[in-house]
Amino acid sequence: MVEQHITKEAVLEALSHVQEPELHRDLVSLNMIKDIRIDGKRVSFKIELTTPACPLRGKIEEEARQAVLALDGVQEVKIELTANVPNDGRVRSLIDLPIRNAIAVGSGKGGVGKTTIAVNLAVCLAQRGARVGLLDADIYGPNIPTMMGIHRLPPQKGQKIQPAEAFKVKLMSIGFLVRADQPLIWRGPMLHSAIRQFLSDVEWGELDYLVVDLPPGTGDAALSLSQSLPLSGGVIVTLPQQVSLDDARRGIEMFRQLEVPVLGVIENMSYLELPDGTKMDIFGSGGGKVLADQASVPFIGSVPIDPEVRISGDNGVPVVIARPNSEVAKALTRMSEEIAAKLSVAALKML
Repeated sequence: MVEQHITKEAVLEALSHVQEPELHRDLVSLNMIKDIRIDGKRVSFKIELTTPACPLRGKIEEEARQAVLALDGVQEVKIELTANVPNDGRVRSLIDLPIRNAIAVGSGKGGVGKTTIAVNLAVCLAQRGARVGLLDADIYGPNIPTMMGIHRLPPQKGQKIQPAEAFKVKLMSIGFLVRADQPLIWRGPMLHSAIRQFLSDVEWGELDYLVVDLPPGTGDAALSLSQSLPLSGGVIVTLPQQVSLDDARRGIEMFRQLEVPVLGVIENMSYLELPDGTKMDIFGSGGGKVLADQASVPFIGSVPIDPEVRISGDNGVPVVIARPNSEVAKALTRMSEEIAAKLSVAALKML
C-alpha cells in the first residue's frame, strides 16, 4: 500500500473551504493562513486573525482543524492563533500617529456610564493581546485616572510626553496634569489645543486601537477630535429611560454630521438582578434597542446594573479585571469583541 503524502497545496485547498464568519470569505483568500508545516502525518499552521479579540476564534479554529483532519493521511493538526489588526485606511499624517483604528465612545448626556464602557472596552482589547491606548477627552470631568488606578505620568523621555500605563493600556488624561480639585474653565480653542496636544505630543507608539472617551453632549470636544483624528467609528452609550434616549439620538446624529461611522448603541444599566432571580427595570427596558432600530444602527447589547462596577471603578480596577466571571463583565467582554469584529470588517472592506 502506497503511503499518502500530504502537501501544502492540499492543506490550502482544504482550508479554502473554511469561511471567516464575519467577513464571509475563506481563510486562504483572506491570506490568514501562515507558516504551514508538514511532519509525516502531523500538520501545523498559523491562523492570523484580524483582531486578537475575535469573538468567533474558537469556531474558526475548530472548522480549520476538521477541514485538515479530513485529508488522507493526516492524523494530527496543530494550530496557532495569531492576530494582525488591519488599518482602517484613514490618513492620520496630520498628527503623524501610527494608529490603526480610533474609536470614540460618546453619549448625549452625562451619568450614563460612558467612561465605564470606554475603560472596560480598552482593557478587554488589551487583555486579548491588542496594543491599546485610552485617551480621556473629557477635559472638564476626567475620571479615567481614578477608574484605572493611576494618578501620575511617568518621567518624560525625549521631546514627547510618556503616557501612563495600567492593565496593558496606555493612558492620557488632563487629570494627570492638574489637581483633583482644579476646575478647567476653558473656551473652545483651549480645549481644541489640549486634545490636539494629547494626540501629537504623547508618545503613543504604534496602536491597534485608540479608545477615546468623549465628554457628554455634542459640543466642542467631539468636533475638535474629528478634525484632529480621523475616527474609525463611534459608539453611543445610553440608559433605557426616555430622557437619555432623546439625548443619545442627538449623539448619533452628531457622529453622522461629523462623518464618523456609528458602530452601534450600548444600553447601560439595563436592569438589576434581584436575589430571587427576578429583574428590576429601574430605568425602563429595551429603549436602547428601539433607538438603534429607529436610527438604523446596530444594537451592540445591554449591560446590567451591578454594584461591583461602581466598587471596581472607585478602587481603580475595571470590573472585567476585578470580577471577570460576573454577568456585567461577560457582557462588556462580548461587546468589546463585537466592536473589534466590526472594525475589522470595515477596515478590510476598504482594502
